[in-house]
Amino acid sequence: MAASTGHEKVEKNLGLMIILIILVISVGGLIQIVPLFYMKDMIEPAEGLKPYSAIELAGRDIYIRESCNVCHSQMVRPFRAETERYGHYSVASEFVYDRPFLWGSKRTGPDLHRVGGRYSDEWHIQHLMDPRSVVPESVMPAYPWLADGMVDGEDIKGRMETLKKYFGHPYSQEEIDNAPKDLEGVTEMDAIVAYLQGMGTTVKTVR
Repeated sequence: MAASTGHEKVEKNLGLMIILIILVISVGGLIQIVPLFYMKDMIEPAEGLKPYSAIELAGRDIYIRESCNVCHSQMVRPFRAETERYGHYSVASEFVYDRPFLWGSKRTGPDLHRVGGRYSDEWHIQHLMDPRSVVPESVMPAYPWLADGMVDGEDIKGRMETLKKYFGHPYSQEEIDNAPKDLEGVTEMDAIVAYLQGMGTTVKTVR
């Protein structure tokens, strides 16, 4: 009978196999992840990138609340089929001020990372009010209540203060103090359209 090989011994020892698997995954993960923290284009904002304005930040919160990110990704992959349809592939330095990230992986609807400026405000409003009136094959639900809901400026002011204090977002004190005034009379529809219109446009040239 042939002697057992080292590999056979590992396969027959469940505890040892678990330990070795964890070790291999840990080392492999560290080799892939740690260098990213030292790459400038991974941790610093791209040239021209600014944190979300008060109205865009409010719109992003509404976008998340309505679960838009469940059906729409915000990550254009570096493949020809994607860049021809959506535009330049996404780069890490564009997402420095995104908390939480909304990259996503499911596309019931199209990717939205480069949607900013592609359509008019009026188109977006009509699309949100009655999706099939502009895209007949759409399966997206309507969001008519956004036209009636109002944005809470004090809440957004607090969000901006938190992002500045704990995450280093470069808001000026003037921008924070003016948030309630800037959002007076702003509907949730106005805010989410502002967020969509700014998506993927702050970086004019990405490398």
